[in-house]
Amino acid sequence: MGDAVDRVKIRTVGLNLHYGSFHALEDITMDILECRITAIIGPSGCGKSTLLRVFNRMNDLIPSCRTSGEVLLDERSVYGKAVDVIEHRKKVGMVFQKPNVFPMSIYDNIVIGPKRHGIKEKGHLNDIVERSLMQVALWDEVKDDLGKSAQELPAGAQQQLCIARAVAVEPDVILMDESCSALDPVSTMKIEELMLELAEKYTIIIVTHNMEQARRVSDMSAFLMLNDNNVGSLHEYSSTFDLFSDPKSSVTEGYITGRFG
Repeated sequence: MGDAVDRVKIRTVGLNLHYGSFHALEDITMDILECRITAIIGPSGCGKSTLLRVFNRMNDLIPSCRTSGEVLLDERSVYGKAVDVIEHRKKVGMVFQKPNVFPMSIYDNIVIGPKRHGIKEKGHLNDIVERSLMQVALWDEVKDDLGKSAQELPAGAQQQLCIARAVAVEPDVILMDESCSALDPVSTMKIEELMLELAEKYTIIIVTHNMEQARRVSDMSAFLMLNDNNVGSLHEYSSTFDLFSDPKSSVTEGYITGRFG
């Protein structure tokens, strides 16, 4: 899954997150490798999506949310005072559980990000549309229908378009929050193949409840659990091969074999 030297892209050190008085994440310390696929797994309510949203500061949109500890992207603080949040979210794109195409054409869905970041020249935008759609293996299917409403596409193609929209601004990292859970098996296979191809260029972090998917596509797996204080914490983190073939704890083994969760 890529030939990159193992370089840390995102690092968290002693990360804690609260929503008001509710403690959601406690003492998360982990290194996420560049141009690798990292799966975040664990039972519902243990903070997987919350952790994912820390990386592109989506939790900022919740007024009661506060974080402590460190989150670093390329060894620079994600939460530093000098960070331009809009610029940061350009570097760390997000694909959601259900395809959230905008009610506009396929073409306009893709160029909305580049336009927001100052690209106006039509030829340049056309190139971005073609590059992005080719990257997600959708170009041949839609190249003659770019003016068609994105909402007319099948669900799987809509999710491919959402990924194309994310890569259009050339991010460093792509976050995928259960991005296959609303799709049929054929569409899921397409998205998984796409993840493997995109990992040649991008760092990808996925949240999934599908253990087989985590096995199939990810290089690293982070198992989150509620700890004794009922707070989401990192129970085990290792290569996916090691975590699934030789888990360090009976709790991890119980979860990945489906005995609970």
